[in-house]
Amino acid sequence: MPDTTDYQSRLLAYTNGKDPIAMQGETPRLLAELVEGVPLEKLSARPAPAKWSVSEILAHLAEDELTTSWRYRQMIESPGIALPGFDQDLWARLGDYKTWAPKDSLQMFRLLREANLRMLDRLTPEEWDARGVHGERGPMTVRTLCRHMAGHDRNHVEQIRRILGKAA
Repeated sequence: MPDTTDYQSRLLAYTNGKDPIAMQGETPRLLAELVEGVPLEKLSARPAPAKWSVSEILAHLAEDELTTSWRYRQMIESPGIALPGFDQDLWARLGDYKTWAPKDSLQMFRLLREANLRMLDRLTPEEWDARGVHGERGPMTVRTLCRHMAGHDRNHVEQIRRILGKAA
């Protein structure tokens, strides 16, 4: 299992003392505001050869939300289930993220996020505590995955801000 301690600490710092559901709820708007009016050429430009463009980050967020939908539901349906990690760079290549239109990525992300938030809003305390075992991060509950995703969102929002030169 790879060491993800620094990454996990950074994500937890983004969510410390905050409501992860509220954070997740505001992410689609934050992303839309960040990219509004930005030319496609700028959204598609990579900040460095091995780094994703803003467009690629948006496609990643959309597909990661799809994966998270599955993970939440599998943990509730089959407590203790193994949750494999995925190679995000392979997914980016297979999904051809560089060709995704930012508006399409944002729409997919927003719709999946809304579905996840509706589901989270209806969970019982027992369902919030349902567990899975992530291939890279180890044991987690629906609650910890929810917090992780809020931090993941904020991590990418800040990354997009840096790429576009927009202060928080």
